[in-house]
Amino acid sequence: MKTIRRVLHVIPSNSRTAAGSWQLGAFVALVLLRSSATASDFCFDRDTVSFANSTVFEYRQGHPHLRRQREKGEPKRYTRRCFVLCRTTMQFQKFARFDPHAPALDDKALAARIRSVTRRAAWGKPLLLDQRVVFPGYPNLRAMSKARREVVRANIGLGWPTYFRLGNSRMLFEHDSSYHKETHANLDAALAHGELFIGFLTTYPRLSINHAVLVYKRKPASHDGIDRYLVYDPNHPESPRELTWSSHDHAFAYQKDWDFIGGSVRVYQIYGKWLQ
Repeated sequence: MKTIRRVLHVIPSNSRTAAGSWQLGAFVALVLLRSSATASDFCFDRDTVSFANSTVFEYRQGHPHLRRQREKGEPKRYTRRCFVLCRTTMQFQKFARFDPHAPALDDKALAARIRSVTRRAAWGKPLLLDQRVVFPGYPNLRAMSKARREVVRANIGLGWPTYFRLGNSRMLFEHDSSYHKETHANLDAALAHGELFIGFLTTYPRLSINHAVLVYKRKPASHDGIDRYLVYDPNHPESPRELTWSSHDHAFAYQKDWDFIGGSVRVYQIYGKWLQ
């Protein structure tokens, strides 16, 4: 809005071209306002969780195998939390803000504030800045989850309940291309409005992937019929990953890595609305 006021301020009001100038100014203001409303300020290195979700299975070149038993004294692994970490990231983006100049809270107070964020419906509308839950002592979620990892882990939710979400039932059905085209359209619409899109990726009944990721940005358009998106993957907190959409095949595909062989996946939006 400050930018819009500056644009309007420099438009002459006492010249023969005043009317035309005001029309131009109104047009520029509308463009700026639209850009402000649709541009997401999500930053991977600032707004994601620093620690990783561990896979239940051990993977070898993308193929799952049973893990060895945990040895005595070996730290407990943080598993089954891909849905939880994606949901938490969205909740902090909508309902929290950080104040690095104030003293940090003790563990008990910090735990209470984390729960006050993660117990809100992830699909709810973002709070105004002055209504958000304040986290003093840290500049962002990335820094706080690194410095206070155990407190964050203990208060963002359990993993096992996500297996019983009603929305998971969609994976049991083979949908035609129109369903996937609609999902792609919903993804683009969410990003165009500056929103985040959490996707459940699956190849069920195969077990090559059943996983949640958070899509936060569309890459610049290409001429090969492939739309490319930047993704926060809880298994890979070190850097963004890539989800693609083929307009020719009407299908999504996900990037290859140690935990996925790469290739086609079905994508279902989750946490976009109640019961999704």
